[in-house]
Amino acid sequence: MIIDAIKLHLERSAAVKAKAAEECADVAAEAASMIAASLAEGGTLMLCGNGGSAGDAQHIAAEFVATLDHARPRPGLRALALTTDTSFLTAYSNDFGYQDIFARQVETLGRSGDVLIGISTSGNSGNVVAAMEKAKSMGIKTIALTGASGGKLKAVADLTIAVPADQTALIQETHIALGHAITASVETALGY
Repeated sequence: MIIDAIKLHLERSAAVKAKAAEECADVAAEAASMIAASLAEGGTLMLCGNGGSAGDAQHIAAEFVATLDHARPRPGLRALALTTDTSFLTAYSNDFGYQDIFARQVETLGRSGDVLIGISTSGNSGNVVAAMEKAKSMGIKTIALTGASGGKLKAVADLTIAVPADQTALIQETHIALGHAITASVETALGY
């Protein structure tokens, strides 16, 4: 029955989040501290990913710029999803290919002291890996949000938050939960 499938998915999602609470909380706290320190010094949080992870990058950036809890308004926090400029994304990928679309934006918009979050459920998205490599070469701190293996991003990122799951939907659902938790922690660290 449909209701059983829905219940099963929600139960699996809750189980992954519970496991992530045990396995990912420490590194998520490190990520929040890294982001808060950058923002306190005038830095920018940049985020990138493909497909659903692009949507997650935009969602998390929106929480920083707007506010996470409307009952606790605060000033906007500098965050930018590199997935939102369709004119650039289509022009650059048409002329030069898709591999370096995020790296080019990091190179152009980023500066030392910023933070880049690369989101990839497999950890192997080539254009996210390229962006992380470009960021590191510029003195930009890097955080990877991945699935269980961490993929290629694990070797590149300063911090890797590897959700303990292999199913894309469950990883993405947990990425958003972690994004909310990190945003709330950054707000607290900055005194909001």
